[in-house]
Amino acid sequence: MSKSAAGKMKVAQVAAPGGAFQIVERPIPEPRAGQVRIKVQACGICHSDAFTQEGTWPGIEYPRVPGHEVAGVIDALGQGVSAWRTGQRVGVGWHGGQDNTCPACRRGDYRNCRNVQVPGISYDGGYAEYMIAPIEALAAMPEGLNPVEAAPLLCAGITTYNALRHSGARPGDCVAVLGIGGLGHLGIQFAHKFGYRVVAISRGTENATLAHKLGASVYIDSTAERPAEALQRIGGARVILATPPNAKAITEVIDGLGPEGRLIVVGADFKPIEVTPLQLIAGSRTIQGWASGTPADSEDTLRFAELSGVRPMIETFPLEKAGEAYARMMSGKAQYRVVLTM
Repeated sequence: MSKSAAGKMKVAQVAAPGGAFQIVERPIPEPRAGQVRIKVQACGICHSDAFTQEGTWPGIEYPRVPGHEVAGVIDALGQGVSAWRTGQRVGVGWHGGQDNTCPACRRGDYRNCRNVQVPGISYDGGYAEYMIAPIEALAAMPEGLNPVEAAPLLCAGITTYNALRHSGARPGDCVAVLGIGGLGHLGIQFAHKFGYRVVAISRGTENATLAHKLGASVYIDSTAERPAEALQRIGGARVILATPPNAKAITEVIDGLGPEGRLIVVGADFKPIEVTPLQLIAGSRTIQGWASGTPADSEDTLRFAELSGVRPMIETFPLEKAGEAYARMMSGKAQYRVVLTM
């Protein structure tokens, strides 16, 4: 990555809600106390970046640089930063800092901070050659992962890994992953490595081969049969990880839960999931939402991926084609994560 001019850097910014991506030059920023400057090597494009591009997250100040799947190297330290060093490989994910004073933070529950900061929303993110991040947002990146592989693991990876490891499922349990996309293709891999009996649910027969390659034991084509009925034929799922941003598809799998089964929702949709009280009471079922995790969780995700061989399937674009890359992600046709390289 080279500076476009002395003291300058390139960024891909959104100037106003709904606006096109603009490639512009800005001064390379200096970190303040408690911050570091990261020389960005790769930044994943997440569906949640639509909050910034479309302006649907309250309080965003524009122009804003999106990006919360950032992998790079620290190249400058702010005042008082001693636990990190220049040249250290780091990542920044969805959790971009916390207030340390709200009731959740006082209990150590930083993931549910009332005033959590999100890179690319609360402050400029990783669609840039350099970015500033508070030390609370940093995750150490292991040597065995290259930046392009690591970037998607800092959001899609941590979300599926963290949800599954807190799901209550044990090795041998039936765990279904709804959707084989940016989240789902990682969820299947993590579930397989955790020792679950993995069921993949998607549309069409063309995804069956990939599902089995990723680690699924069973594939359910939701266009050929009702996934809930198919799950009940094999005893019901202990856990269903719902990854697509599609409330209707999520609604259709609820009855596939077995006794004490848990539906974990990680795919964001503004539409409601439809469920009756009886569906939950019968079998003592649970529906739970799950959001990402802290930088410590990111480090766990990265280390586990390095150890187990879990890797994202990616398409890469240069920073200068951020608009094209974002459109590719939003089309739903990417295989399966889109990553900007610097």
